[in-house]
Amino acid sequence: MKNFKYLIAFIGIISIFIAGCSSVIKDEEQYIEVEQRVGNENKYEEFKKITNNDQVQKVKEILDDINWENAKVSMTRPPDYRFAFQFKNPDIEAKAVLYELWISPNKDKVELVIDAESKYTQLDVNESAELFEIVTSGKLSELK
Repeated sequence: MKNFKYLIAFIGIISIFIAGCSSVIKDEEQYIEVEQRVGNENKYEEFKKITNNDQVQKVKEILDDINWENAKVSMTRPPDYRFAFQFKNPDIEAKAVLYELWISPNKDKVELVIDAESKYTQLDVNESAELFEIVTSGKLSELK
């Protein structure tokens, strides 16, 4: 019985430690690193870094509200843009999720793929415009 009390106390302490560590990482500030495709090939260059916390949070909200489809897709061309969230604190190491973004042929919507997780979605016109403007600083409606 005495050992059981120690086991319960140990599990409680470990649980508190794990919860504390995960909330530190969850609340840690992030930025978004955006790459733009160069030419028609699968080559990319750094396009911009989004460091404004309000914009980063808005992109997170948009991505969190998406109903992702589990699908392995094969697009006709490489993505127009790629972006990933990075922690501002260089001491935090976490695997970044790479979001690949395509502009639809009508230039009114964007499609997103998380290739490593086999996830796909096409955003509606409003979400597409909002995400595109934050990620690229351009307006989807002005593309030709």
